[in-house]
Amino acid sequence: MPKPSPNRRRRLLAAKRRIREFQMIAKGLASTDHPILAHIIPIRRCNLACEYCNEYDDFSKPVPLEAMKSRVDHLARLGTSIVTLSGGEPLLHPELDDIIAHIRRRRMIAGMITNGYLLVAERIQRLNRAGLDHLQISIDNVMPDEVSKKSLKVLDRKLQLLAEHAEFHVNINSVVGGGIHNPHDALVVGRRAVQLGFTSTIGIIHDGDGQLRPLGDDEREVFLKMKELDKRHYARFNWFQNNIANGQPNDWRCRAGARYLYICEDGLVHYCSQQRGTPGVPLEKYTTEDIRREFLTEKGCAPNCTVSCVHQVSYMDHWRAPQTIREPQPQVAARQLVQIE
Repeated sequence: MPKPSPNRRRRLLAAKRRIREFQMIAKGLASTDHPILAHIIPIRRCNLACEYCNEYDDFSKPVPLEAMKSRVDHLARLGTSIVTLSGGEPLLHPELDDIIAHIRRRRMIAGMITNGYLLVAERIQRLNRAGLDHLQISIDNVMPDEVSKKSLKVLDRKLQLLAEHAEFHVNINSVVGGGIHNPHDALVVGRRAVQLGFTSTIGIIHDGDGQLRPLGDDEREVFLKMKELDKRHYARFNWFQNNIANGQPNDWRCRAGARYLYICEDGLVHYCSQQRGTPGVPLEKYTTEDIRREFLTEKGCAPNCTVSCVHQVSYMDHWRAPQTIREPQPQVAARQLVQIE
């Protein structure tokens, strides 16, 4: 039997992926006792040094493969639906493909956030074979500057390679706010992403605690135009950003520690990358009881939070279970981190 053409194969894989995503939604609506999304760090080291970001270093060794597999196994036992690899730069991990393949063997959706610098045709094809489902690249500007080297000029060839070879979904996230000099660059990046057949989202740079950073007039104009570019992807569930753009807090129930987990390179569970230290429990000791407790715990940082992934997974449960438990004090000191969502 002849192999399907590349375009037909992509459509077939996309259809299968959508079925699994619908199953994820159905499972999430049926029960609140499992995480929807876990971000896990296979390596803290990064090959870039963006000025706004200190969620990386230039020396950390990769987490050993067996430790990563063990963490993935426990996430599967907890019933996690999506596992996304980030960092640092996950492509620096020498056994990344094995980690992705293990996520898929455990019947979870596999995602990755990368700066894209290390992507070549052969590397993309290896990600295909490993079974990657979703990849996101954040592009900060059109031309590199002292704030960020993640520019369209540098990465456009990488995007073309993804358009030619990737069998997984690709989302390009452009940004406004913070130290980004020209907010209109976000529109250039977003339009290029859509032109290449990718989805496009817009992120707002938040401060070192993941908190509110209102936009200026030009930034707000670009933000609104970007939101009209592409509305097909589930990441478009970002209504909370409208308030952030206007400098207003959000009234919502953050389910971090329950529906969303952030697992650092040391294997500890945190609310998110911006609230490290709480609850600060080793993943192997994390149980359904921890999930139930955190589901009902009100987070003091929630009103001014800008961390998109936590908002998005929490939307599913906004209508149920008012939060009645006060947030505990961190068990270890939280690090000041900056991340773009």
